[in-house]
Amino acid sequence: MFAIYTKRFSIIAVAFVFCSFALKAQNSIIKKFETGNVYAGIEVGSKGVKMSVLELDKKAGEDGEFKILKDTTINTDFISFTQPTYQATLAALNKLYEIAVTRNNIPAANVFTAISSGVNIQAQKEDKKSWIDQLINAFKQSNNQPDRTVAVIDVMEEARLSHLGIVPEARRYNTFLIDIGSGNTKGGYFPYGNTKDFRLFQLNWGTKSTFNAADKMLGDDKGLENFNSQLNRVLAGAENNEIVYAVNASGAFPKSDNIAFSGGIAWAVANLIAPELNDNAVVGVTYDEVLEFSEKLAKNPSLYSDYYIVKTLPENTVDAEKVGRDVKQVNKVFDQRALLAGAGLLLKIMRQFDGVVERKKFYLVKNGAVGWISAYVNQHTGK
Repeated sequence: MFAIYTKRFSIIAVAFVFCSFALKAQNSIIKKFETGNVYAGIEVGSKGVKMSVLELDKKAGEDGEFKILKDTTINTDFISFTQPTYQATLAALNKLYEIAVTRNNIPAANVFTAISSGVNIQAQKEDKKSWIDQLINAFKQSNNQPDRTVAVIDVMEEARLSHLGIVPEARRYNTFLIDIGSGNTKGGYFPYGNTKDFRLFQLNWGTKSTFNAADKMLGDDKGLENFNSQLNRVLAGAENNEIVYAVNASGAFPKSDNIAFSGGIAWAVANLIAPELNDNAVVGVTYDEVLEFSEKLAKNPSLYSDYYIVKTLPENTVDAEKVGRDVKQVNKVFDQRALLAGAGLLLKIMRQFDGVVERKKFYLVKNGAVGWISAYVNQHTGK
């Protein structure tokens, strides 16, 4: 269990606790796991191949608890569906499988492999389903495992598994989880007090698709002021035509006390808005704090450079070197305009839950990427 803090008040909020798995595990030293309750989940996602190594504490007839021991990502951009990205993805898949089985000493039966819904959706859109089939068959052949299951996850199941993998059991039935991805947004909640019935939430907007829509409207004026103007138009249209309806149709407002956001933009904003909480996997925020962040970013992006943030950290309270590395990584993944697009979309969704009479609690989950594959492993062990 760990505490979650809000940046403004620095109050420990022990009432809302998420699974405690740290981002720093991505660069952990390879070790051999000798116990029989250690498993690995390898996921082929839109932008890369991820592996989570987890230890399960199984109870008879129950899913039990799991603890993330290590997570690793190799970026390959599989959804480009080109021969080079296909070869890179196959190599990454084989490499992570070899690390799990040979280096980490995890039995092959304890290694689960799956294709994410994002890959499946994009392949269907572009009539590229054959690339997925080819990848699965080549992986099986490379490892001499013709009977291995490589599941292709649909969007409903991935959203349900993400909730199970990220939100702790104590907050399972009053938390609405929203994953803002690159091309779309998905999530949902459990409305009836069980984990079988799941209410799916979907938007056709993500960080990259929002940015692309604004960028296409720039015309000859490529300046930041014009970009912000076009971005506001895109976001207003998304809010009026889709976001308001999707939130209302979900029925989440009266049933969810907590609104948790995962995805790349949640990770980025959490690291920039509250760098002093660098070791926290989850950061509590308010709508006003994210709005202030967005406004400052538009006017002066240097305020969120690794140099400036490290310089303004309270002395001797956090690992300044680690904060600097993490902030630098954020700025490597998201430039100013991509951050503005993602934060803008985040704000439009948050706004639907920031009522005058009732204001929900908002949380940014930094390491949500390991959530669904971990829950998938947890649910499929022993089957």
